Amino acid sequence: MSSAFKSGTALLLTLGIGAGAVAPIVISAPAFAQTTFSDVSSNDWASTFIQELASRGVIKGFPDGTFRPNDPVTRAQFAAMTSQAFTAQATRSGTNFVDVPSNYWAFQAIQRAYTTGFLAGYPGNVFRPNENIPRAQVLVSLANGLTYASTAPVETTLQLFTDASDIPGYARGSIAAATERRIVVNYPDVQLLNPNRAATRAEVAAFIFQALVSTGQVAAVQSPYIVGQASTPQPQAIRIPAGTVIPLRYDKADRILLAKNEPNPLPIALTVAQNIVTSDGTVLIAAGTQVSGQLVVAQGGAQFRASELILANGQRIAIDATSEAITQTETVRKGTNTGTILKGAALGSAAAAGVAAVTGDRNIKATEVLIGTGAGALAGLIFGGDRIDLISIRPNTDLSLKLNSELVLPRP
Repeated sequence: MSSAFKSGTALLLTLGIGAGAVAPIVISAPAFAQTTFSDVSSNDWASTFIQELASRGVIKGFPDGTFRPNDPVTRAQFAAMTSQAFTAQATRSGTNFVDVPSNYWAFQAIQRAYTTGFLAGYPGNVFRPNENIPRAQVLVSLANGLTYASTAPVETTLQLFTDASDIPGYARGSIAAATERRIVVNYPDVQLLNPNRAATRAEVAAFIFQALVSTGQVAAVQSPYIVGQASTPQPQAIRIPAGTVIPLRYDKADRILLAKNEPNPLPIALTVAQNIVTSDGTVLIAAGTQVSGQLVVAQGGAQFRASELILANGQRIAIDATSEAITQTETVRKGTNTGTILKGAALGSAAAAGVAAVTGDRNIKATEVLIGTGAGALAGLIFGGDRIDLISIRPNTDLSLKLNSELVLPRP
């Protein structure tokens, strides 16, 4: 949980509806409500859900104008969302979770989510407030909190999902009920539920909006990703299997030098080096597609962990892929000319501090510092001795990605 969310300075997702859980109400748009966000394009799959809630003052983004649709949502954050979105009556007494002290920022929201039936705890009376909430739990929460039950055979309803076998036993009835009420929204493949993956902010916004639609509190919108929506085309998705290798390149430097004590994580954007194609030549991922992620230094090595593909149309697709761990080192000794070291290289901030300390050159420019704390913090990183061993990465050959799980892309 970030301190920004705790303080309210950077509100993750504010849902401010004053309404009964099932009684229809009218929500008027507040003056000057922000309805667009710099990282949610008009053709983003979730833009309609986000904009509809934002126009009613139900959701807000961050002070920098972003919404961060692909960020995960914790159980505590989701409790806060449900307590703001629905004013259901308590159905049971509160409880004191051992990992939620009374001064915890979301204590009251968690109590309310528990007493109204939206959320429960785990054995041992723990709540796990900082645990990312899976999509299955979100749907179970909404179905339970709104007291929805399946009217059709559960297994028949769940046949809509190609991965129905992945739905946990405890969640099957509730997810079937949520599906009947058209609360389930699946992107990019409407038939793929991904029940055990952490829910994103965009997905939670879509689920909550659809829950409000189901109670008559807001008008329905059209989306091809709402499961069971009448006359909805079923878009085919591109599936790239786990184990696929994606070559990358880094255009800013020929090599990256990192100290073994670099501040983690180190954000960086790389580029797909060549088209990823099928056997018949169909392009799945185009060369030049941006891949954002982080370099992580641990146990004397570095690894690139990708988090998003940024497509040409601006769509951001979550990706679970990593490079091999890079352990190759390069030694910088006292008296080495920094011009030789820096030629064609980008440095992490701790690496830059180490080079400055060993060589005595305190004039490493900010443009030569790749990532991390930045040149202004170099003085705070103390190194000694007459040499430093740096992790040396050749990004155009060392950072090829391997998919850890299937990647699903929308078909153009």
